[in-house]
Amino acid sequence: MSRIGFLNTQIDNLTMNEAVENITKLIEDKNNSYVVTPNLDHIVMLESDTEFFQAYKNADLILADGKPLIWISKLLKNPIKEKISGSDLFPQICKMSSKKGFSIFILGAAEGVAEQAAKNLINKYRNLKIAGVYSPPFGFENDNEEINKIIEMVSSLKPDILAVSLGSPKGEKFIYRYKDSMNIPLSISIGATIDFEAGNVKRAPKWMSNAGLEWLYRMMKEPRRLAKRYLNDACKIVPIYFKYKERNIK
Repeated sequence: MSRIGFLNTQIDNLTMNEAVENITKLIEDKNNSYVVTPNLDHIVMLESDTEFFQAYKNADLILADGKPLIWISKLLKNPIKEKISGSDLFPQICKMSSKKGFSIFILGAAEGVAEQAAKNLINKYRNLKIAGVYSPPFGFENDNEEINKIIEMVSSLKPDILAVSLGSPKGEKFIYRYKDSMNIPLSISIGATIDFEAGNVKRAPKWMSNAGLEWLYRMMKEPRRLAKRYLNDACKIVPIYFKYKERNIK
């Protein structure tokens, strides 16, 4: 597998098909592996969030989510093959799982959203097994009783894949902290993907996504929540780029 240094992290330089092949192998190996999909916002957060950095450092698969990362990799003269966003990757994982007989547990999203997403996915991918879904209450990550409840629930159902839709960095940190306690072959943080699959949030048109303008579409839909974040990322990525430009991260 071709892992390359990229600013303050590393990237597994794979195509979508190669990524799915690697994920299949990780599931079959049953070593409590996990996948992260960095975007520009993650790169900025990695600079100041130590636990998030450790979660990335120990990930088994790191896949580039976002055209800005592709553009930066070209400036660094070490181009990333393909954008592999969680919202594109997860349907491919479901498709593969329906053929291989792997089961999936969905953790996160608002009440009722994961259930609807599960129904839609089962309709879309024949023979797909959804082991269970659960939407934890707000602030659950600080409630030991709730954490233990989730660990017991997930581990008792023995899914092959845990799909975590809690947002970043919460999702990645949850996986990093508890993956071994849950004993799941593969975990992945998939952000807003469950909202897309449930149909309650619309994705950007494909042409915008291909042009690297998905962020603009999302900002237009949720300006109060996202405008400040995207402006912050745009300002902070420039010094991060120059800080790591000459480094070869191992």
